[in-house]
Amino acid sequence: MELLLVEDDERVRRFVRRGLEAEGYVVAAARDGIDGLQRAQAESYDVMILDVMLPGLNGREVCRQLRQSGVPTPILMLTALDHTEDKVECLRGGADDYLTKPFDFEELLARLEALARRGRGYTCGAPAVLELGNVRIDRQSMQVFLDQEPIDLTAKEYQLLDLLLSSPGRVFSRTHILNKVWGYDSDPLTNVVDVYIRRLRSKMRWDRDTGWIRTIRSYGYRLDPAMDLPEPALKRIG
Repeated sequence: MELLLVEDDERVRRFVRRGLEAEGYVVAAARDGIDGLQRAQAESYDVMILDVMLPGLNGREVCRQLRQSGVPTPILMLTALDHTEDKVECLRGGADDYLTKPFDFEELLARLEALARRGRGYTCGAPAVLELGNVRIDRQSMQVFLDQEPIDLTAKEYQLLDLLLSSPGRVFSRTHILNKVWGYDSDPLTNVVDVYIRRLRSKMRWDRDTGWIRTIRSYGYRLDPAMDLPEPALKRIG
């Protein structure tokens, strides 16, 4: 899926672009409204992320001109303004949806998918207990057990493990992890994810070379347990 991202904040632009590319998007990026307008008029995109506050030409004006020129690309507006009138103005100006900063990266993905469909998280009822092999998470008590032995994890370590264990085999980008566990919606310029992965491996006694948390170079991490786990490998107890 091809996407145009128009965002002048370099850290936000880099963070979102890296995360979307890790999810399989082909991302073109513009730093100001004029460049964004020209790109959107010259090329065809499946969806567009457009910041409201842009140099050169603000996002609302970019959106208005695109609609006047007949460009049908679905547009998701990003705004730091949380007032109802600002959101209404975006929608009446031709935007298909809006998202207020700071935003949840998973919500951004869901909204983009919905817009893309229109243009062409833990879900409700999430299990109270996750069990994979010899690892068990009780979400109600926030306790983790390894071979029925309780493991002492910090809050962030617990959240990281819960995220990985909820979707074994899925590759989570560092961007996605930073957003879901730490709540960042821009690049914090730290290696905090890698540090916590090392701590989690150590506490869970997982050998980096024999399975469980796999490093996916240049992307992120995947929970990849040994192949000889009893079936069913993942039990969801609600």
